Order: sequence, then structure tokens, then C-alpha cells
Amino acid sequence: MRQMKTAVRYYSRGGNTRKLAEAIGKAVGAEAKTTDAPVTEYVDILFLGSAVYATGVDDHIKTFIDGLDPQKIGKVVNFSTAALLPSTYSQVQKLLAEKKIELSEKEFHCRGQFAFLHRGKPDAEDIQNCVEFAKGMVK
Repeated sequence: MRQMKTAVRYYSRGGNTRKLAEAIGKAVGAEAKTTDAPVTEYVDILFLGSAVYATGVDDHIKTFIDGLDPQKIGKVVNFSTAALLPSTYSQVQKLLAEKKIELSEKEFHCRGQFAFLHRGKPDAEDIQNCVEFAKGMVK
């Protein structure tokens, strides 16, 4: 049986999403890279991390998705952080649908620290939950 190939890409301004990306990378055996690094080989699962800034995903995520080759992506698994909104799922889903790239119905989202809101988030429990989520996605 062929081993599942995974990749982790993320964009993070404040470091919240980076924490999740690095935890996912360790859990699935893939280096967490920023969205500046394109996906150059086929992957079964691309874990894509983003955050909500104001009310939308950052332009870095939009540019990254626009540059994806649908032939190189089995499916995308969304993970995100935000201080207020519930997740980036619907925005990422719309962008991926335009590229005809499948988005898993499952996602991981947690609060991220912003100014005085949600101090210390994501915390150790959030990170552990994220690791368990990622491991479950590659089983």
C-alpha cells in the first residue's frame, strides 16, 4: 500500500496559525511551510492554514490558492485561527471551488490571540486537539 503524501502550507501574521501548522507538520511528517512555497509534487492531502483578518482571508491565501495546480492536489484540509469569526472555511471553500479542488468537510479551527482578546491562544490544549485532528485526517 502506498504511503499517503501530505503537505502543510500556511499564512500567519501574528504566529497563531503558524503554531498550528508546525504541530500538524510534526503529526503528519511533513514540513510546515508558508504559502510562499508552492506545492510542486502531487499530495493526497494539503493542510492549508489561514486566519481571519478583519472579515476575510489574507491575500496571501488567495494568491496561493490561485496558483495551485488541481492535478497535484488530492484534497485540501482547512485549519484556521480567528479572534472573532468562526473559521475561514467558507471563504477557502469558494476559492478552491473556482479551481475545482476538493475541500474536506472536516476542518480544525480555534481562537487566536489578538490584542487583548483570547490571550495565550492557541494554547497547549488547542495544539493537542489540532494534532489529534491531523492524525485522524491521514488515517
